[in-house]
Amino acid sequence: MRVQPFVLALLLSLVVLFTPAAGVPDAPPGTDKVIHLALFALLAVTGRMAGIRPWPLLAGLTVYAAVSEVLQALLPLGRSGDLLDGLTDVAGALLGLGLYAALDRFRARAG
Repeated sequence: MRVQPFVLALLLSLVVLFTPAAGVPDAPPGTDKVIHLALFALLAVTGRMAGIRPWPLLAGLTVYAAVSEVLQALLPLGRSGDLLDGLTDVAGALLGLGLYAALDRFRARAG
């Protein structure tokens, strides 16, 4: 099992999700959704690489998405919780699980 990439992805997500608003660079509209999607896809792929089964991983990432949005709204970070960000997080986790499954099937056929 390769846990280090998952731990690094989790640490990256903490930085991205909880950086105070003053430290977040300006970006074109919608960029935050792309970042949320990619970040949670990365968490899902690296979570599978670490040996976490798909359903527990999806459940954990869904809870993490919800908690992170609530915390963004409650903590004095100058950020706000956004339901659409949370839904995008879950979509990213599903995307990552799908990508990992497709790669796994490809490897099984090739080897």
